[in-house]
Amino acid sequence: MAEQFTRFDAAEFLNTPEEMAAYLDACFDEDAGDGVLIRAALNDIARAQGMTQVARETGLGRESLYKALSSTGNPEFATIMKVMKALGLRLHATAL
Repeated sequence: MAEQFTRFDAAEFLNTPEEMAAYLDACFDEDAGDGVLIRAALNDIARAQGMTQVARETGLGRESLYKALSSTGNPEFATIMKVMKALGLRLHATAL
């Protein structure tokens, strides 16, 4: 019998604010500097919380939000900050 594989979806495993924050923090650590991993993580977290709700709280259309957080998206920093606020997350800096 052949094994069946399903696509991994991080959004299915992001159940608490602490898990979401830890996931985003790990993605900040691993991002290559181009923001692709950060956008992907924010997309996963937004889907875990409900993209429609996040879109409503940011004042963005749902499709615009999907596009901004896609691998080819190029959202403005203000958009990222709106999304993080809607997700209940805060951006902060620490010294290396």
